Amino acid sequence: MSDDWLFGGRSGGSPGSGSDERSGADADATRAVPREPGPDETRVMPTMPRTQPTGASRPQPPRPVPPPPRTTAAGTGSTSTAGTSGSRFGRIGRPHFKLRYLWLLLVLWLVYLIAVPFFAWSKADKINAFPAGHRPADQSGTNYLLVGSDSRAGLTAAQRKALHTGNASGQRTDTIVLVHTGSGPTLTMSIPRDSNVPVPGHGTTKINAAFAYGGPKLLVQTVEQDTGIHIDHYVEIGLGGFVNIVDSVGGITICPSHNMNDKLANLHVKKGCQHAAGPVALAYARSRHADPKLGDIARGGQQREVMAAVGHKALSPWTVVNPFRYWNLWTSATDNLTVDDTMGVVAMGHFGWAMTHSDLTCPVPISNLAVTWDPTRSKQMFHDIITDDTSAIGKTLCTKSGLPVSGG
Repeated sequence: MSDDWLFGGRSGGSPGSGSDERSGADADATRAVPREPGPDETRVMPTMPRTQPTGASRPQPPRPVPPPPRTTAAGTGSTSTAGTSGSRFGRIGRPHFKLRYLWLLLVLWLVYLIAVPFFAWSKADKINAFPAGHRPADQSGTNYLLVGSDSRAGLTAAQRKALHTGNASGQRTDTIVLVHTGSGPTLTMSIPRDSNVPVPGHGTTKINAAFAYGGPKLLVQTVEQDTGIHIDHYVEIGLGGFVNIVDSVGGITICPSHNMNDKLANLHVKKGCQHAAGPVALAYARSRHADPKLGDIARGGQQREVMAAVGHKALSPWTVVNPFRYWNLWTSATDNLTVDDTMGVVAMGHFGWAMTHSDLTCPVPISNLAVTWDPTRSKQMFHDIITDDTSAIGKTLCTKSGLPVSGG
């Protein structure tokens, strides 16, 4: 088929139609222009296979450029680890809480633990508690004489009424305890306040009279003269201080073996272990009329029980961790505390540890409920303390009541 229709050409045109008679084509028809390649014409180049030089490595794709680091408020250029993206696993930045800050807090805490005892110790009363003249020579181990004074000093009228301390004047002692530490087991030995012993310058009378007559010096002189034991340190605490110490550790647990009702001490507790706040603990330690069999002798055991419970809580880890409890314990302990002027804070800490970790707890061996010291058994116990041989103190010497095994 001819392409003349595309350009309007017709063959065999009639005369008079204006057609080109020589060619028989329409004169007005569009004619195809013969194409000649021009110099500026874009030519399609034939494709050629790529050749790679021998030994050349394949080009690697370009690596992605990481985004610039985000700056913190401090302008350090560190990045945050939370809520950011930029890699498959998220960004990892430096922690804000640096290790050096932890060390700084630790150092400050250690300074606090050391500073508080020394500050509280500066508030304690120091006295010359030792008598002049002849005294037993120094002995192995360390002997502390603990005195619980019934002094009402520092107590208001309302506090005296609440604690049932009465309004007695002067100074008396409800508690006399000797604590021995050395190479053997630690011993806590109660000296019943009604013990009939010679008191220098006052004949034979109750040992607590020595404190009433001549204070700490005469009491120390009496104990040393009647036992032969050299006293290294003297510790005295008043009623108010005792209550504050118990409350500072959050109270203690007492375990009476029978129901106790003592109106004079304001003590009303049932048999069995129970929590006791400061006033109840004080009443429990002072009660002397709640035991129908042992009377005042039983009080020594109650006092040792209370001291051990206070010491146990005072030396617990929670006391060190809790800054408020730590502060209250030390400051309350020194509010009504009197010690000899040779005693330091380290020796006081040693004393507290000894009370808490006593292996032997018992009163002076006695012969009867009139609180007469047993002439044989008491001398044997004193000898074992003097020679720092407490491991030799057996059950025949250290009994609950101080009476021989058959009655103690």
